[in-house]
Amino acid sequence: MSAADIHRHITELYGTEAMSDNKVDRKWVRKFKDGRTNVHDEERTGGQPSVITDDLMQAVETKIRENKRFTITTLSMEFLDISRSVVYKIVTEDLNFKKLCYWWVLRLLTAEHKDKRFAILLDVLIRYDEEGDGMLSRIVARDETWVSHITLESKQRSMQWRNTSSPVKVKAKQTLSKRKIMTTGLCFVLVDFMPQGTTMNSGVYCATLWKLRRALQNKRRGKLSKGVLLLHDNARSQTF
Repeated sequence: MSAADIHRHITELYGTEAMSDNKVDRKWVRKFKDGRTNVHDEERTGGQPSVITDDLMQAVETKIRENKRFTITTLSMEFLDISRSVVYKIVTEDLNFKKLCYWWVLRLLTAEHKDKRFAILLDVLIRYDEEGDGMLSRIVARDETWVSHITLESKQRSMQWRNTSSPVKVKAKQTLSKRKIMTTGLCFVLVDFMPQGTTMNSGVYCATLWKLRRALQNKRRGKLSKGVLLLHDNARSQTF
């Protein structure tokens, strides 16, 4: 029988699980022409038995916990009697370790910082328990940000709906504006632009608070009589 007939019969019997025609033609037909009569696979010689043991996994885990910034190559150098692929299998499959980046935060809080935050939050909770939702209406959040003189259009905002027949459009890369100004925003009541060349100090801060007072008198009448709670830097708290 030809190799094509052999492959057709094998496909009819085994369906999609059958070997490819190239394997039939190039491997098995050639071997039978050379005098082979056995249709079973020969036992592989020189195969390495499984070397992964509980003691080996414990040793690898110990090395990992000593230095968690290891690489598979450097870790495999600690175990010269096993291959790099075996070390990789132990780390990723048997021990189920994954390589992840650190979680970046603004700063690491000390014990003193945590105690102060706890005291402030406890005071806020006590006030809310005593005053209820009326306390929330007294809060004025304040934050600062830099505003460029020229605001560039983002790549997302410049996207357009097109089809296959639409002409291709190009957009040149724009550079950020070198000139910028510090802006102080206070809860949609006041937007204060700091004059160029000035530095935020006690005098500038007090001047901003006077502007806030006048803005509250004009836009939020009755808020001053209730008492204003000023929330500085309305940023998300660090969580761990």
